[in-house]
Formats: sequence, structure tokens, C-alpha cells
Amino acid sequence: MPHLTTIRFSRRLLTQAMGAMLLVGSAPIWAAQWPTQTVRLVVGFPAGSSPDLTARALAEPLSKALGQNVIVENKVGAGGNIAADFVAKSTDGHTLGLMINGNMTIARILNPKVPYDPLKDLAPISLIGKAPLVLTVPSNAPGQTASEWLSQAQKAGDQLSYASPGVGTVAHLGMELLKTKAGIAPVHVPYPGNPQIITAMLGGQVQLALLPPALSAAQVRGGKLRAIGASSTVRSPVAAEVPSLSEIGVKDYQLEIWNAVAAPASMPAAVASQLSAVVSEIVRAPEMRARLFQQGWQVVGSSPEGLRNRVLSDTKALGGIIRSQKIEQN
Repeated sequence: MPHLTTIRFSRRLLTQAMGAMLLVGSAPIWAAQWPTQTVRLVVGFPAGSSPDLTARALAEPLSKALGQNVIVENKVGAGGNIAADFVAKSTDGHTLGLMINGNMTIARILNPKVPYDPLKDLAPISLIGKAPLVLTVPSNAPGQTASEWLSQAQKAGDQLSYASPGVGTVAHLGMELLKTKAGIAPVHVPYPGNPQIITAMLGGQVQLALLPPALSAAQVRGGKLRAIGASSTVRSPVAAEVPSLSEIGVKDYQLEIWNAVAAPASMPAAVASQLSAVVSEIVRAPEMRARLFQQGWQVVGSSPEGLRNRVLSDTKALGGIIRSQKIEQN
């Protein structure tokens, strides 16, 4: 693939850095070369979900770059926190996580009993991509336009219900924020993941949801769902055909989802830094950038420091929604 020489060079630097750390005794006793065995990329959502699709897109080029198999494992539950806890507590040195905002930011704010601390127990590797969410409704929802639908939803109050991939996910927090901004009052119904949410909307069990752009677009093109607006103040390049919610009258509403690679905090800094360089190189390559764009992601490919800064800023912003809306995860 393009830039493979650079990727291999990054791996060589990784090996040299690890060797130097071993000589000075500043790292755990690792093998002289990393990785030395199969690498697990753990996902906290079901097969077919947005994080799962990203993980599977990343696995093959990452395997080639590292010279070891990279396998995707789905550990579903608790809005992705079961997988995040598994990654945080892994000690084999070869377990990574493909995570979403909530798993790396506000898990403990939502529920003090969550068995890991996102800010202390996870090592940021690289921010992969970001995107708005798309407010989506069934194709037979009332109102001919997005503004008409919003007016009908305001009148319906709690007679409507909305779905999310779990309490505390960005889709859940975003809808709670939208309720205050748009004057609507749908009741929350959590599901294991977005594929199940789409099924529920098509079956009439729920009437609206904030979905990743690519998942929403596939159903909209098929005439089964309607896109009301994107969770942004201006149109996003990954959902250019969808008006922003600001365009239909919901002012000062801005919300992004993102996904990222993280590792246990025990991963040596030299390994994390070089692994970040490899992952960033892969996702920025033209073919991968196009593939992730089709999945609904605007590629970033950050350093560990860049991801850590995003984690801190989102922890503050999303934590504010949790506190103001008194949201708790049991």
C-alpha cells in the first residue's frame, strides 16, 4: 500500500526505541521487538456497527505494517465500557481498543462504579476520524420538510421515543442536549448498537435517533428513513446533502462523534508513540482515507498528545451535559 516504506521505517524506529528502553531498565521486560504475537483490536459494539467497520478496515493494513496478525474481537455491552475495561486491564502487551468518545471520556462521570478510569487507565494512541451525527426518522414520519417534522415533534411531547446505543453514549447525550435546544421531549430507549436501532425504527418501535452519517445515508437512499439534520452548525463534508440542525432552527447545537485507537496505560510510551505514527500513516493514506470517508468519517490521524487533548476537552463538554441533565448510568 502507499507509504509502506514509511510504515516499515516507523516499525524499525519502534524496535530501536524499545531496545534502548530495555538497556536502561526504564521499561517492563518486553521482547526486543514489538509485536511478538497476534495483536487484538477490541471493539465494544456489535458486528456491523460503525466502530466495528472501522476496526475491520484498519486490521489488515495494520497487520501488514506490524508483521503480525491483527484480529478484531467484539466485546459488546455497557455502551462499549465492557470492551474498554478489558483493554485497560489487559497485561499481554498486545491488546488495543477501537473506542468511541464516551469510553475514553465520561464513563466515570456517568457511573462512579465503572471499573476503569478513562483518563488514568487508557493510553491514547491516535484519533482516527470524526463526524457529526444525523437526526434520523422513519420515512413515513409526519411533516413534508425537516422544519415541519420538528414542529410536529414539539407538539408530540413524550409520545415519541428515541433510540441510542446505550446510556451515556454520545448519541444519548446528544439527544438529551437536543431536547433542551429544540423543545422536544421523546423518551429514551437504549439498544445494544446502531444496527438494532435501525431495525427498531423500521419496525416502528422508536421514532427517531442520532445515527452516524454512513449508516443513516444507506437507509435514506433506500427510502426507508429520512434525514432531518446533522448535529452541527454548518454542513459537514461527510453529510453534505443533509442540512445542519442550525439550518432548520436549532441554534447553537454542535456535537461530534469520533473513534480512536487506545491501549492499556501500561504500554511503554515509546511503543505508544511509534504505534501512533503507524496508525496515523495508515488512515491518512489515500485509499484508507476514501474508505473511511465512505463509512462516514473525516480522517484525522493524530498523535497521542492530540488525542489526549481531545479526550480532555470532550470530558469537560460531555460532562457538562451529564450534570445539567442529571444523567446516570446504573
